[in-house]
Amino acid sequence: QEGTKIPSKRKQNTPITTSQLLYKNLLKSEQENWNDISARYKAMTKRIKKKLEELHKYTFSSGSPRIRFGENVYFEENGCIFLSKADDDEGNVDILFSTEDCGFSDAFIQRIRISPDQRYMAISLKSENSEEATCVIMKLGCFPVVQKVIPNVFNFEWATNDVLYYTSQKNLKCQNVFMTTFTNQKHTKLVYTEQDARFFVDIHCTKDRRFLTINSNSKTTSEVWLVDCRHPFKLPALVQARTKGVIYHIEHRNDELYILTTYGQPAEYKLMKAPVASSGMENWQLVYALEEKTKLVDLEMFSDHCIMFLKNAGRLYLNVISFDSYSVQSIKLPMWACEFELESHPEHTTSTCYFQLTSPVHPPKRFAYSFKENNLIEQAVQEVPIITNCHTTRLLAKSKDETLVPITVFHNVNSKELHRKPLLVHVYGAYGIDLNMSFKEEKLMLIEEGWILAYCHVRGGGELGLSWHKDGCQHNKFKGLHDLKACIMLLHELGFSQPKYTALAAASAGGVLAGALCNTDPELLRAVVLQAPFVDVLNTMMKTYLPLTIEEREEWGNPLADEKCMKYIKSYCPYQNIKPQYYPSVFITAYENDQRIPLAGVLRYVQKLRKAVLDHASRTSEKGNWIPSIILDIQATGSHCDSSWEESLNEVARHLAFLNKELE
Repeated sequence: QEGTKIPSKRKQNTPITTSQLLYKNLLKSEQENWNDISARYKAMTKRIKKKLEELHKYTFSSGSPRIRFGENVYFEENGCIFLSKADDDEGNVDILFSTEDCGFSDAFIQRIRISPDQRYMAISLKSENSEEATCVIMKLGCFPVVQKVIPNVFNFEWATNDVLYYTSQKNLKCQNVFMTTFTNQKHTKLVYTEQDARFFVDIHCTKDRRFLTINSNSKTTSEVWLVDCRHPFKLPALVQARTKGVIYHIEHRNDELYILTTYGQPAEYKLMKAPVASSGMENWQLVYALEEKTKLVDLEMFSDHCIMFLKNAGRLYLNVISFDSYSVQSIKLPMWACEFELESHPEHTTSTCYFQLTSPVHPPKRFAYSFKENNLIEQAVQEVPIITNCHTTRLLAKSKDETLVPITVFHNVNSKELHRKPLLVHVYGAYGIDLNMSFKEEKLMLIEEGWILAYCHVRGGGELGLSWHKDGCQHNKFKGLHDLKACIMLLHELGFSQPKYTALAAASAGGVLAGALCNTDPELLRAVVLQAPFVDVLNTMMKTYLPLTIEEREEWGNPLADEKCMKYIKSYCPYQNIKPQYYPSVFITAYENDQRIPLAGVLRYVQKLRKAVLDHASRTSEKGNWIPSIILDIQATGSHCDSSWEESLNEVARHLAFLNKELE
């Protein structure tokens, strides 16, 4: 019986339940199984690792985003934070912080915030084994020193030169905001507490540094409180009480709040404004509404302009709004660009906006938009020769309900007979989050070796705006699955590979659609690689003690309160629908310390899948019948899809060795 206590020899020990014992035995058995299997991939893993390390040296020099403060430029590299002068061409830098020297050698730098007078620097450090970060505050000067260390911090912003606001994180939840001061009267106090478990709190600083915003967001609703940076000890003021289904974010300019919101019809983002003194929804006036099927990636405010970073069917462009005339200028970006990364420039009066563009096969390239010149300037960088051979194609697949689903395809220009080339398909389709299309060395290597890479922007993701997400969540999950099937079928029809050379890659919630496709249309694939996959949706959503269950109901539904919802989740859930049939080979990487995806669910999935594969093989025991490999690699280090470069390199090399072997 589950929950039966097994007597312990030592009375002071906590009794171990049968289920815990089974879990430990299963974990040990899987680790031993992996140790036996991994030998067959060793040589190829080594070769791939070596190649990726060489590429990393070549592409890493593109550098991390810079934080500009007048003439000073702050940037991070290899666990160190440096200070240089903007006009210094000789490469002179001062080192301000080193993870190794300060005793954080196993952590990486996640976030940097400089105080307005540049006397203090707050840094968040995250270890690969934990979701929580540590905030370190440095006092800058000739000899920078550590002033304070705050554990379990999510994010933080400076309200004034010596007042820092921060949010604390516990069990993946972020519900408290604190204020700490660095004057002679040093103290810390609680400023705000969120009572609703569905809401997550973070802090933002408006571009002109006039307000800090305390943002409380669920998946569908938000509420913002303002902290006046001129009076940081005053109580926060409410902008607009939370209204179900309305999301809003705040910026500020000239005593007016600029509100990015889903309020009104259609329920896509709009830019509105209202006076600070009367910020209620009844006073919101429309400034700019997005076009249909357009994704707002980011918005940046300046003293006289606002830049919107937008996506439409995979293409990136900028809309520059002038506050003098409210005219809008649209600027298209290079065809290959798939992701933006904005550089931080705290001075909102600047006349230039800096950002980076990247794609899975293009290392970040720096661009600058000049408001004065009204033009886009590409910063000179050393070209990576392989990229010149890479072709980008954008396709539209017709889904079951006739909806057109975008696909982005990359392949080597010199590749002949594309129908014989291996194809790696990527999918996510959840939470309104775009499929990750930032640069990865392994993608560049695959292009060089003749692979085709396809990214399917299915419903449930955010690539075509908020309605695209809504059309693929809760009772619409099957639409994302139909989209994925349509995308792969179109790729094959157009001569991009064929089923026996096709593999599917997914991570986290992407595992729902990938696992579901393996059950419904396994003949489309030869192999699947999953990283920390969500494959046991029903059992997970039934367990309210797990940290994310209540918060996630807006994405998956509530099977405990709604029998219809329970039946619907059961109809697509990968674990629930495994049956004896043909399956592609599957390689899963999971993490012992994963707080988001319970390892027990992944173990159950693997056991059930192996049994189904063996049952099918015994029923069709013809000579030479192919039996798929079902492999689980459990990492003792690393947390949810978040590893150091070295660990990530090992994982990627193992995945690619597996795919090369399975696709021959």
